[in-house]
Amino acid sequence: MNEIRETDRFECVVLNIIENLMWKGITVEEKDTKGRVYFGRVKGKLDIKEGDTLYLGVRPTYEVEDKTMKVFLYDAEDNKLDWTLV
Repeated sequence: MNEIRETDRFECVVLNIIENLMWKGITVEEKDTKGRVYFGRVKGKLDIKEGDTLYLGVRPTYEVEDKTMKVFLYDAEDNKLDWTLV
């Protein structure tokens, strides 16, 4: 990964997928903490199913007042699928 160090990467499982014409909305759950994150703009052509393993990358952010972390969603090949602020 270019942006996230290996120590800031967390394994997660896909809980839910909402599909529309161009995008997928994907909810993932981090395996250890059971924390959940929703990503709303994952490319629709990707073959992702409920129960699949994906990875979260976390970086602190100071750009937005009420958001403290920028969270990235990666596949097993370290391709960035989406990001969000939490």
